[in-house]
Amino acid sequence: MLDEVRLTRFSHGAGCACKLGPADLAQVLGLVGPSAKPPEVLVSEETGDDAAAYRLDEERALIATVDVFTPVVDDPYDWGRIAAANALSDVYAMGGEPALTLNVAGWPVDALPVDLLADVLRGGRDVAQQAGAAVVGGHTITTEKEPIYGMVAIGFAPPAALIRNDGLRPGMSLVLTKPLGIGILTTAIKRDAASPAQAGAAVTTMTTLNAAAAQAAREAGVRAGTDVTGFGLLGHLHRMCAASGVAAVIDAGAVPLLEGVLLLAQRDVVPSGTKRNHAWLSPSVVWGDLTTPEQMILADAQTSGGLLLGTDDPAALVAALGTAAVIGRVTEGAAGTIAVDGRVRGEAAATTSAG
Repeated sequence: MLDEVRLTRFSHGAGCACKLGPADLAQVLGLVGPSAKPPEVLVSEETGDDAAAYRLDEERALIATVDVFTPVVDDPYDWGRIAAANALSDVYAMGGEPALTLNVAGWPVDALPVDLLADVLRGGRDVAQQAGAAVVGGHTITTEKEPIYGMVAIGFAPPAALIRNDGLRPGMSLVLTKPLGIGILTTAIKRDAASPAQAGAAVTTMTTLNAAAAQAAREAGVRAGTDVTGFGLLGHLHRMCAASGVAAVIDAGAVPLLEGVLLLAQRDVVPSGTKRNHAWLSPSVVWGDLTTPEQMILADAQTSGGLLLGTDDPAALVAALGTAAVIGRVTEGAAGTIAVDGRVRGEAAATTSAG
């Protein structure tokens, strides 16, 4: 019976693509307004960073984040692993090392067996343990239709070594540590349009911790970075550039993709979250010769994506990480603006450009 349950049928969106869109989020946060903070708060929501950072002393800052979403794959154990890797990624993106996690879950007990929730929690626990973080409790609620799962993740880093999204400077290279296309592939999984190889590649990518990337970034002295999740590559880069007061140029042909992503995008196998990202981004992006499907790939809402790092020494990162690629550079210009050069590489050649 349990083998017949498809969790993605209970999800309105795929993973991070189900999150509130960036335009709606900005509106909500604007209505709420800023809050007073003690001087120990080093990083907060004010810069749109990946996690909060709180100075404990001169040697340690506490990093705190929370991330939850609806099913991105059908296997409950894999979903738990993916959700845990995604939550822990925010600690890694700040240059930290995870220490503690808490489960956060909502379960439609009248629609899905609780045995599946146990599988989800086991997956989350196993990835947290792989990261060296203890699972120390959590909180659950019942939901009517959609299951949700994620984690609160706590880590530590030296205050002076925090990686932040407001540290870009003109002349820096931009390095991406995982290929793009997760949102499109998980939408294909939900629509029965993904091959077994594509589904397997998506799960492998999403469950790969950003631990090695964070370590390489620390050793290279990187201080500017973020992880690529629900706002997509260009969405997170836009936020970094806006926070840093700079612009950027992306070489579309240098951006690594998972297999088959361009073909799927050309068939409009694209999550709604990606389309929201694209609409939000377009006023700030000069798309060049990219077709609409190619644009969607660069705006694709990722789940447990890689790190996007700004560095003066890209060779050190590429040498340390076999999956890393130099995909662009930071420039002077209107804050938050991005120009795209070249064409996205893929299995099919698009012919109609869209500005």
